[in-house]
Amino acid sequence: MTFTNVLPTGRLFAALALTCAVLAATLVPVAAGEVRFGKNVRVGGHDFSNQRFDSKHRARIYLYDRKPRKEGCVWRKDGHGGRVKICHLQRK
Repeated sequence: MTFTNVLPTGRLFAALALTCAVLAATLVPVAAGEVRFGKNVRVGGHDFSNQRFDSKHRARIYLYDRKPRKEGCVWRKDGHGGRVKICHLQRK
């Protein structure tokens, strides 16, 4: 009985490297990030100073050229145990 190599050596090495890269990417935990706004931070002309956002407290800021229908900011649940600050603001 003779065995033949299905993949040439170059392709076998490439397939092995690709498999290792995929496994490493799936097993590495996601880096937790946090954004802290300091003094005098403005988004679209609106004051967002001294606020902190991370994976549990996030922000979605919509800027409009005209007056938005729902003007202002409101905190809402995101369905995953966190909160989202949704802001509809007119650009100044």
